[in-house]
Amino acid sequence: MPKFDVDESLVRKLAALLEQTGLTEIEFEAGEQRIRVTRGGTVVQAAAPAAPVTPVAAAPAASDGPPAGAVISPMVGTAYASASPGADHFVKVGDRVQKGQTLLIIEAMKVMNPIPAPHAGTVKEILFDDGRPVEYGDILMVVA
Repeated sequence: MPKFDVDESLVRKLAALLEQTGLTEIEFEAGEQRIRVTRGGTVVQAAAPAAPVTPVAAAPAASDGPPAGAVISPMVGTAYASASPGADHFVKVGDRVQKGQTLLIIEAMKVMNPIPAPHAGTVKEILFDDGRPVEYGDILMVVA
């Protein structure tokens, strides 16, 4: 098995994300390295896959991860830009937001989950389509 250096900073960030979102498990994969952090126990796993994995689509070589200020989807569900059909959107590009302000809602298992701004800033980009599915880890918007 190849040597695997654990990035303690990444593990701490993943653990903090678990706390913020209420999730019980999170997994992060980059190349051949994978880290899974589970809350509510003492399980922290880090592993390299036994066999090579062929990616479906390669990421651009210049990409070093999400852009600064990216708001990442903490769950799988349907993203909504407003509280109800026809209502004003929570935010639009150019809006100034405060930490904790609701940016959008993700419906998961019939539960509406407000997604708060992780920090104060200005909405630079909105990258999800209203009423469309989002995946865990999708970049929803950029607040810088």
